[in-house]
Amino acid sequence: MHTALFAEHALLPSGWARDLLLQWDGAGRLTGVQTGVSAPAGVARARGPVLPGMPNLHSHAFQRALSGLTEYRDQAQDNFWSWRSLMYRFAARLSPEQLEAIATWLYVQMLEAGYTSVCEFHYLHHDTDGRPYADDATLAQGLLRAAQNTGIGMTLLPVLYQSSGFGGTPPHAEQRRFILSNEHMLRLLQQLQPQCLAQHARLGLAPHSLRAVPPDSLREALAGLAALDASAPVHIHIAEQTAEVEACLAWSGQRPVQWLLEHAEVNAHWCLVHATHMDAGEYQQAARSGAVAGLCPTTEANLGDGIFDFPLWRAHGGAWGVGSDSHICVDPAEDLLMLEYSQRLARRQRNVAADANQPQVAEALWLGALAGGAQASGRPIQGLAVGQQADFVVLDAQHVALQDLPPSQMLASHLFASSRSSTVASVWCAGRQRVQAGRHALHDSAARAFTLARQQLLKD
Repeated sequence: MHTALFAEHALLPSGWARDLLLQWDGAGRLTGVQTGVSAPAGVARARGPVLPGMPNLHSHAFQRALSGLTEYRDQAQDNFWSWRSLMYRFAARLSPEQLEAIATWLYVQMLEAGYTSVCEFHYLHHDTDGRPYADDATLAQGLLRAAQNTGIGMTLLPVLYQSSGFGGTPPHAEQRRFILSNEHMLRLLQQLQPQCLAQHARLGLAPHSLRAVPPDSLREALAGLAALDASAPVHIHIAEQTAEVEACLAWSGQRPVQWLLEHAEVNAHWCLVHATHMDAGEYQQAARSGAVAGLCPTTEANLGDGIFDFPLWRAHGGAWGVGSDSHICVDPAEDLLMLEYSQRLARRQRNVAADANQPQVAEALWLGALAGGAQASGRPIQGLAVGQQADFVVLDAQHVALQDLPPSQMLASHLFASSRSSTVASVWCAGRQRVQAGRHALHDSAARAFTLARQQLLKD
């Protein structure tokens, strides 16, 4: 197994470096990042520029099998809520075997696209009739196996879901697979913790949303998590839809992010997923809390959520990252492209993510998403630096979109000009090569299992 790689060009936290030697130990941690060196004899050479692997900070794995199946008009005005009804019907049918097959294929796709870790926002807990499995961790363990078998890094976030609306409204029948009491959730976390540690995964908690977790339960759950692991990641859906904001105002007199900041100790361990509809004060206060804004540009576009005010967030120094969420698209390049293009459309200007300190848009996007995604993951995956995990992506310098370009323009072309043809040559996670010549070793078998699982679900 290789423990070193030489690259003519690599993207470090400080920018592009030339003639770089990466070295790592048996645990997959980087022990050396040397620049300006000659290629040592016998060391593998990268076939193109090396990028730090991208964390995917928001995933609902089972929804990959639903992608592309809801693109038809179901009512006079389709929106997030009509899509959610279709998603619930699909989720109600999934078996543990189908979930694992779907997740395995999804994680193969993530790796082939350059996502080297995933934050799995996991809210299917029970059997199809809503009764607990004999082993509460049945579905979560399927996700952990999918991550282990594919080699992708994992932050597992079991979801706490208790009500259908603000004020503790009883859950709907179609939400029966999601519901857990705080006591039940704590037992699940305690059960999962040793397995996560054994495969170097991180365990956290995802209160689904303010509408799904009443205030007392939120407070109690966060206290229980802190007793288990005070630095555990906490992810929450918030302010994704205007209807959610209006319902929160009617319930509490406050907007969702405002309410959360005043009633919970939000800090750098938190990820505010979507946070699409905030006012100016919420942008400022949420950024100052240190929380990461979890942006999911292709899903937010697909669902018609709205547009996050990216320049305002960055003006307040806010951390941010990207996720593929419902997996209508599984590609960090396309999510970053969508983020930039949404801002251009909203402002009628170009190169919005760039600034005086970082004029290259692609570098600003990649390094910004990497930093926030690593923070939200709670894992040492902050880039090509000693002590961090050896997660990296090698682009194909011979791909027609990249050939004969300088490295900064190769990255820009990877994001903006690859025309949906992948320019990823190889991907490494924890020092192990998982993708070679653009393909994962499990590509064919995982694709077949996924296709069969989807076929079964559509027949039921």
